[in-house]
Amino acid sequence: MKKERGDRDMPIGELKAVKDFLPPPDKLGMPERTVKITLLLNQSSVKFFKTQAKKYHAKYQKMIRSLLDQYVERYTH
Repeated sequence: MKKERGDRDMPIGELKAVKDFLPPPDKLGMPERTVKITLLLNQSSVKFFKTQAKKYHAKYQKMIRSLLDQYVERYTH
């Protein structure tokens, strides 16, 4: 007979601290001004974002915009 584990929600193994990546409260829901552009992307990149967007019930263009915003935030501070 298998030994039943105690609490199934508890992690197994060594715990590792993760850097806080969430935006501060004052940046939540604060839309920035946007600029509409035409941008040519590789077909494989667009396919990737469309697949991920479908998987997470999101919009692929918003995911791309968020990625670019995070990149800019990372390298301007």
